[in-house]
Amino acid sequence: TPAGMIETSQGQMNHVTIALNTYPDSAVPENFNNDHSDHPEWVSYGPSTKLEVPAHSLVTITITNYDGGEVLNNNYFKDVIGVEGDATLNGEAFTSVPPDHVGHTFTLRPAPVNKESNLFVNVPILAVPEDEMPEEGYTDKPNVITFSFIVGEPGEYIWNCQYPCGDGTLAKFGDAMSAERWMAGTLTVV
Repeated sequence: TPAGMIETSQGQMNHVTIALNTYPDSAVPENFNNDHSDHPEWVSYGPSTKLEVPAHSLVTITITNYDGGEVLNNNYFKDVIGVEGDATLNGEAFTSVPPDHVGHTFTLRPAPVNKESNLFVNVPILAVPEDEMPEEGYTDKPNVITFSFIVGEPGEYIWNCQYPCGDGTLAKFGDAMSAERWMAGTLTVV
C-alpha cells in the first residue's frame, strides 16, 4: 500500500506498507490470496508471499503472529538485523527475541540473480505463549511486529522463515519452510 513520502537515513523516499499474518495452519484464514488446500495443516504467512514494492522506497512490514514456537536451531536469527529505525513488538522497540521464544522469522536476502545487492533483513517474530493458544482456531492475543527497511534498484529478493517449523524431522527445514505460499516468498523491487 502506498503511504506517501517519508524522511529516511537516505533522504526523502516513497513509503509503502505491507501487512502479513502468520498462522499455525493455513486451513482457516479466508483472506489468503493463496490456495492452501494441498497442505492445510502447514504453518503459513499470508495473505500472500509474493510481495512487490517500488524501487528506492522505505518498506514497512507489519506481521501479526497467531502462532507459537519453540527453540531456534541458530541463535543468529534471534536478532533484528538490517532495519531502518526501530523494530517494534506490540508497540515497544526491540532488538532481539530469546531463542526459545521465537515463533518465526522474516529473513530477506538477494536472490541468486541479484548477486550485487547487499540487502539483508532478519526480524524474529515472538511466539504466542502455549497457554494462550486455543485448541481450535487462533489466539485473540497475537503478537504484532513492525519494521522497516530501504530498497534500492530494481531486483529480486527471496525471504523465508528461519525458525525450523517444517516437516517434523529433526532438521525441520522442509515442507512449509521451503515452500512458496507458506513460509517462503519473493520480494520484487520494480
